Amino acid sequence: MEPKSRFETISGMEVHFTEWGDPGNPAMVCWHGLTRNGRDFDILARNLADRYYVICPDTIGRGQSEWSTDPERDYCFGTYSNLAIGLLNHLGIEKVRWVGTSMGGAIGIRISGTPAHQHRITHLVLNDIGAGASENRVEDIEGISRIISYVGAPPAFKTFTELKNYYKSIYRTFGLSNDQEWTDFTRNSQRRRDDGRISPDYDPNISLQFQHTEDLDLWGHWDKIKADILLIRGEISDVLPLDVAQKMEQKQNCEMRTIPKLGHAPALNTEEQISMIQEFLR
Repeated sequence: MEPKSRFETISGMEVHFTEWGDPGNPAMVCWHGLTRNGRDFDILARNLADRYYVICPDTIGRGQSEWSTDPERDYCFGTYSNLAIGLLNHLGIEKVRWVGTSMGGAIGIRISGTPAHQHRITHLVLNDIGAGASENRVEDIEGISRIISYVGAPPAFKTFTELKNYYKSIYRTFGLSNDQEWTDFTRNSQRRRDDGRISPDYDPNISLQFQHTEDLDLWGHWDKIKADILLIRGEISDVLPLDVAQKMEQKQNCEMRTIPKLGHAPALNTEEQISMIQEFLR
């Protein structure tokens, strides 16, 4: 099964997403991490499309979605959440299951923890993302500071193979299992620049996200979530510290599962990980 590629204008911005399965089935949104795009969920979506209508958007500034002409204003969780709600409204989707990796999980927390939208998300899968620091500043979390250090300056390479090797290096804790998965991962997240070099397919200005420091503290939203929650943590994650995950797990409607030997963020590409999500969503 291959996805259908679709473009829709939401709140004046063109958003690209892939869709899998029958639109008559229960809907599921898979939302990606900070520098990634919706194709990261190809393996998961392919395995769930017999039961769900799976939508995998590219956040603005990533993949094939439009880049903002006002990045300082638009690249923030408030805009992303509004675009997500707008997309659901446009597609006529009232209830949805949500799988969010890293930033995509934070967007899910924000939506499901906003009283006006609490009813939209029935099941919330958070893939290696927390609601904030347990104490001190979120920016002091090792993985957050690591991401801040590189996101605004995506590298460029002469060849596809060089970019693939770069991805293998910085995303080695994702758990992609073979060279074909790495090839697909790279093919689905690359662009040729005007100078002919090949680079990750995101707007460098998405780094302005980190000027919106209020986005990094989601505990106020977390306390209001009524959806069932599955919190997935990579055992060696530097983005979701264990103490933060344990604090989140204290919430009555939250269960946590740890993926051994992986860090930020599990690729949701193995039979074990997919089965875990399937069981939770049912």
